[in-house]
Amino acid sequence: MADSETPTGPGKGARPGDGLDEALLVALFSQSAVGLVVLDPQLRLVRANSLVEGVGTGEYVGRPIAEAVRLDDPDGYEQLMKRVLAGEGPVRDHLVRGRLRRIPGDRQFLTSLYPLHGPGGPKAPALGLVVAVVDVTERERARAREAALAAVRDAVGGSLDVATTCRAFADALTPGFADLAVVEVVDDVLRGAEPPVGPMPSGTPLRRAASGRCDAVRNAAEGGSRGRGRAAGTTRHLPVRTPYALAAADLRPRLVHLGPDTPWLDTDPDGARAVAETGAHSLIVVPLSLRGAVLGLVSLYRCGASDPFDEDDLSVAVTAATRASLAIDNSRRYEREHVIASTVQRRLLPQAERQQAAVDTAHVLLPGRDSGCWFDTIALSGARTALVVGGVAGEGLQSAIAMGQLRTVTQALAGLDLEPEEVLARLKDTADRLAHERASLPPADGLHGEPLSAGCVYGVYDPFTRTCTVARAGHPAPLIVGPDGRAVPLDVPEGPGLFSADSALFAPAAVTLEEGSLLAFFTADLVSGDRAAERITRALARPGRSLQQRGDDIVYELPDDTRAAGAALLLARTGTVSDHLVATWDLADESTTPATARVLVRDRLQGWGLDEDTVDATELIVSELVTNAVRYGTPPLRLRLLLDSTLTCEVHDGSTAAPHLRHARTVDEGGRGLFIVSRLASHWGARHGPDGKVLWTEQELPDGPAASAAPAG
Repeated sequence: MADSETPTGPGKGARPGDGLDEALLVALFSQSAVGLVVLDPQLRLVRANSLVEGVGTGEYVGRPIAEAVRLDDPDGYEQLMKRVLAGEGPVRDHLVRGRLRRIPGDRQFLTSLYPLHGPGGPKAPALGLVVAVVDVTERERARAREAALAAVRDAVGGSLDVATTCRAFADALTPGFADLAVVEVVDDVLRGAEPPVGPMPSGTPLRRAASGRCDAVRNAAEGGSRGRGRAAGTTRHLPVRTPYALAAADLRPRLVHLGPDTPWLDTDPDGARAVAETGAHSLIVVPLSLRGAVLGLVSLYRCGASDPFDEDDLSVAVTAATRASLAIDNSRRYEREHVIASTVQRRLLPQAERQQAAVDTAHVLLPGRDSGCWFDTIALSGARTALVVGGVAGEGLQSAIAMGQLRTVTQALAGLDLEPEEVLARLKDTADRLAHERASLPPADGLHGEPLSAGCVYGVYDPFTRTCTVARAGHPAPLIVGPDGRAVPLDVPEGPGLFSADSALFAPAAVTLEEGSLLAFFTADLVSGDRAAERITRALARPGRSLQQRGDDIVYELPDDTRAAGAALLLARTGTVSDHLVATWDLADESTTPATARVLVRDRLQGWGLDEDTVDATELIVSELVTNAVRYGTPPLRLRLLLDSTLTCEVHDGSTAAPHLRHARTVDEGGRGLFIVSRLASHWGARHGPDGKVLWTEQELPDGPAASAAPAG
């Protein structure tokens, strides 16, 4: 430490009292607790005390102060000193960064600048400048460490996404604490799997989840000969006999000083190249671990002129890594539950497109946080098709389970040939029971106080009348796009949500569609945000696009936050049943009508090229259904056959009385009609309408039905 208490002496002609002034100056410069530097009006060094190390030596006296102290912003500080000399007043507690010529490392100084005035006072030109200097390097380093920990506490833990958590961690540590931060996570952990229990097995792949760099390091890397470190998302196996592998093996942090002769860099060519390009000279490697399990590694570097890491920095890095490990593990647990919920959702949804009579469909399911959305196409009797889209609000496995329960109930209700408003009314009854069961859970159960919320839209399309009847429960109304490309929402009253306390009735809406019209059913997430309906309408109205392409077009225009939430979209293009695949007869209400019906059916089925066994079975089915209508029904009577993937027989009469299956006793003379029908048909049932009821049956056809046969006769 240089001692420069001997000043350049005052000039001749000293006045009385100058001896006291001199004694004051000597005492001040020798005993002051702060560094003092005296500059002349040209900002040349006149005097400095020993606390300003290496500055007050004879080597720098009379020379510009910039030659003794290298500041990060020399021009800015020089302008500040000139303003003080010009009479703008003193400056107190101004923080500067720089390096002393004779002392290695960056330093931080708290400086105060005061002008020196002669006998003329403040109005006269200043004779020089005195700078009070306090080295606050350690204090500022301590503040930087505290700030780094505070940044980690504030930024890390706010997301349940592993990658987002890692990015927040890296950003919190750069550039204030480290010049370069790299966060690597065990590859399986990113997908929610259980982390390996330490020591980490050799060959475990780590994926770079995030990295942060200060501007100087970024510029150095981009300007290097290769300039391309490993990008986020790439994986690597830890090279053996390196600090990275050792930290992962024994779960202990490492503080390493890097240099050209660092031996382990020879075993890690990628690391050696990165060190050379960034100018890294100091490294901290800390394992990301929790309860003995290894989640990954964080590597922190200081480069260029930055101070090397020390033991205090290592302690800060360990504390920050502990916080990050907890947040990453929470994110991993959520990710695991999300993966399970998404898998359950996928398994509970249709696994393939179902071919429907007179309706072409396509769907898009966006995976995301919302694991409760579903869609369905359900084949109904009479070539009708039920179109369903719904959603249970919330995330996680419980939402997926509730969705599966509601979807199963919806399918069961659809099979009863109920009207859309009746389906939703009974579905809401089921939802109310599910909500009551959840409310009955013990208070300690996490689901006890968690409310359920769900919506559903249910529509039925009849190709013979080209009518679509829709009802909705707390769900967006579908859009209709006509053959002319004009899209309009279906005006259907909104009923209460499935789990709401509202007991209002569901009101249906029916619309007659032109052949080739397009129906779009979707979850609420697709219509959230600005101008969402306009985006959907524009995508649906584009000409020359297939159903699947139109669904994809809607997704392409979605905001990013919608894709993160997840959504479901179901598109249906309406059509009609080909005339030569349908046969319809009006029947007389007479005792001979069953025999007439048998003849008509045999003739038509033979014309369609069906095998004799199918013809015989259908003839018997029709005979029993028509007999039942003649005996117990009321006119008008009508018989219809429909050939598709199955053979459908329908007998209509004007009575609303529902038949039921009976098991006749041995001595009974009747009562076996519907029993015979149930044995011959794959499915049978009855549906009611405003003008009566329809008894229907479906028969499975042998391979290769003559579905394209020309009409008979």
